[in-house]
Amino acid sequence: MRAEIILYDGFDDLDAFAPHEVLRRAAVARDDFSAELVTVDGAERVTSAYGVALRMTQRLGQPDLLLVPGGGWATRAAQGARAEAERGVIPAALAEAHARGAIIATVCTGAMLANASGLLRGRHATTHHSAIADLRAAGAEVVAARVVDDGDLISSGGVTSGLDLALWLVERFLGAALSVAIEGQIEYERRVTVWRTP
Repeated sequence: MRAEIILYDGFDDLDAFAPHEVLRRAAVARDDFSAELVTVDGAERVTSAYGVALRMTQRLGQPDLLLVPGGGWATRAAQGARAEAERGVIPAALAEAHARGAIIATVCTGAMLANASGLLRGRHATTHHSAIADLRAAGAEVVAARVVDDGDLISSGGVTSGLDLALWLVERFLGAALSVAIEGQIEYERRVTVWRTP
C-alpha cells in the first residue's frame, strides 16, 4: 500500500508532520507499506505556515491513500488551504485520485480541499472547529468527532487529531498491533473512538 501526503505552501506543520511520522514508522515496520511527502505540481520547494522550508523530491503519483493537511483557512491566509481551494489544482487532483480508487484522508481544514473537489457533499466528515460552518454549508454531513471514517473518505478535526487519524489508518489497513506499537514508540495515547459510517 502506498500513502502520499500532499504538501503546499502554507500547510499547517503539525497537520502534515504528525501523520507523516506515524505513517513512516509503519513503513519501517512493513515492507508492503510506504509513505511519502509529495506536491501536486512538482514544486521543488514548499514552505509551511510556520516557515519550515522543505526541498521536495516527490510528485503526486497513484497512491492507495492520499492524505491532505489543512492550514490558513480561518485566517484567510494568502497561502494555505483556502488559497489552494480557490486555485483548484489540489481539489482537481483529489477528485482524480479518488476516481482512480484512492482513499482520501484529511486533517483539519484539509477537509475543505476535499470539499472543494466535491467529494464531501452528502458524506460524513469533520474538520477544524473554525471551518465546521463552511463544511456544513457546502453540503457535508458534519459529525462531532475527532476522526470520521466514511469508508473511502476519512477526515479528522483540528491539528493534533492528525495523530489519531494516522494511528487509525495504521490500525485499519495494517492492524491494531502495529498501531498500538507505534503509539508506544511516540508515547501518545489515542483520545478517541473513531466514528464510522454504520
